Amino acid sequence: MTLVDSTVWIDYFNGVLSRETDLLDRKLATERIGIGDIILSEVLRGFKDDKGFEKAKTYLLTLPCFDLCGKEIVMKSAENYRSLRKKGITVRKTVDMIIGTFCIENDLPLLHSDRDFDPMEKHLGLKVV
Repeated sequence: MTLVDSTVWIDYFNGVLSRETDLLDRKLATERIGIGDIILSEVLRGFKDDKGFEKAKTYLLTLPCFDLCGKEIVMKSAENYRSLRKKGITVRKTVDMIIGTFCIENDLPLLHSDRDFDPMEKHLGLKVV
């Protein structure tokens, strides 16, 4: 299973053609794709029209949805953030730190298009697609 970040889902629903949306399209046909509760919120909040919102919500709720923000993950994400800061690296968004840490702790590869995940891959062992 692969966890897909909101950056890819948003591009996918907006019809943006990229390496990541191409990969998502192929993976949807061949493997299980997961989503996180925070990712679900980030994706759905961006829909302007009700029809698109309802269609996306109905589809996304068919995917396995993980609770990303348990106490253990939050504590580990704080440790990971501090570890990167000691190396002079700042991850801009707490949400990304939580998503990356969840994937690391659960050995799930992440499909994303957000540079905040790059240092997590390089220094913390995040698997990316």
